[in-house]
Amino acid sequence: MIARLLSHDLPRSRVLAVLLVLIVLGLAVAPLVFPGTKALNVAAKVLVFIVLVASFDLLLGYTGIVSFAHTMFFGIGAYGIAIASTQLGPGWGALAVGVAAALAASLLLSLLIGLFGLRVKAIFFAMITLAVASAFLTLASQLSEWTGGEDGLSFRLPEALADRRASYWLLFACATLLVLAMLRIVNSPFGRVLQAIRENEFRAEAIGYRTVVYRTLGNVLSALFATLAGCLLALWLRYNGPDTSLSFEIMLDVLLIVVIGGMGTVYGAVVGSLLFVLAQSYLQDLMKLAAPAVDGVPLLSTLISPERWLLWLGVLFVLSVYHFPNGIVGRLRAMKTSQSAHHIKKETSP
Repeated sequence: MIARLLSHDLPRSRVLAVLLVLIVLGLAVAPLVFPGTKALNVAAKVLVFIVLVASFDLLLGYTGIVSFAHTMFFGIGAYGIAIASTQLGPGWGALAVGVAAALAASLLLSLLIGLFGLRVKAIFFAMITLAVASAFLTLASQLSEWTGGEDGLSFRLPEALADRRASYWLLFACATLLVLAMLRIVNSPFGRVLQAIRENEFRAEAIGYRTVVYRTLGNVLSALFATLAGCLLALWLRYNGPDTSLSFEIMLDVLLIVVIGGMGTVYGAVVGSLLFVLAQSYLQDLMKLAAPAVDGVPLLSTLISPERWLLWLGVLFVLSVYHFPNGIVGRLRAMKTSQSAHHIKKETSP
């Protein structure tokens, strides 16, 4: 039953399986165990980033396409909910209109970008997506009548979602379903073709697959899932602005999480998002606690200063890349494979 639910893409590592179970259970009971506002916001941000990062990995890790327009689709989803709720008022109908409009806009844009951009070399496609994302960010800031400009839009949700715990569990249920859907896609025949194109596009085309069509469809699916992640962000924050969902810093965060968790595996998005968001949210607090212990020590007191938390976040990232070049999930699976191979060799040796 579990294997079927996970589309037969099992963790293949006991440590990874335990880690994933703990993460899922922890996120499921977060409103009960961590009642504080900050803790609940951090848990909600983890859920949103899991969907966003997994959707980007569908494009980069499974298809081999580098795109800098991913946060644009993320922002489209958030603005879809924000604009619809502002214009139509709080209600389930407004939310449905916002989600549908955002998905339609992302479908059209991703299709156009894929059809016209994926025929060029990878570096040129990346530059095209960067230009489109920058143009969209400027557009969102200028169309203040609809988007609220730099101030953004605040809006209200239906009464059923007034309770933060109800909103959180809706977020958790949607994120779980979306991750399972992406697992299903990457383990389907369509997903296998995407991976074949990533490994050797020329060979896949020689076999008979129309690589441009598959790459375009992969780009569209990735964009649609990113749009839904943006919808989840807006539902939780009840606000959206350019810096909230369209910032290039979010794109950099997504790239870091993909590398930390491991490319080409949906589970990497789960593990990487949790570790990165926790470090981003609590590293400065931990340094504030440690600072008095080294107060007065010339060099150490400067390095442990809470204002240096970004420096240490960068150090942690470098160390994680050095020790886990294939990401945390890739390393855990490789360790399991190595142990199995060693066990088989030991049993077969005379």
